[in-house]
Amino acid sequence: VQLQASGGGLVQAGGSLRLSCAASGRTFSGYTVGWFRQTPGKEREFVVAIRWSGGNTYYADSVNGRFTISRDNAKNTVYLQMNSLRPEDTAVYYCATGRPIASTVRAHVSYSSWGQGTLVTVSS
Repeated sequence: VQLQASGGGLVQAGGSLRLSCAASGRTFSGYTVGWFRQTPGKEREFVVAIRWSGGNTYYADSVNGRFTISRDNAKNTVYLQMNSLRPEDTAVYYCATGRPIASTVRAHVSYSSWGQGTLVTVSS
């Protein structure tokens, strides 16, 4: 599968962005789609994930209540709506797919396919 992440950009604190992750080569069916983010010198950080079948979602505490993940079955695309953005949300955001169990859904090693990343910059 190939993942294409898009939607990043520059936004002021308090603003919103919507990221997209589109798959080609196969569908997301049966997989979990996760969003991670990374800043220079830091490990890749879990943000949110959704199980394509069933729609169970998992959020990092730092984004819970501000970010919302959703999916469009027809377009084979996952969206990450990011509201009330903060400067500390600045990072390269990556989408990924895998088949983690519940206890490992937040671990980046549980995901085998990764998109190229999209940069989100939040200015103060």
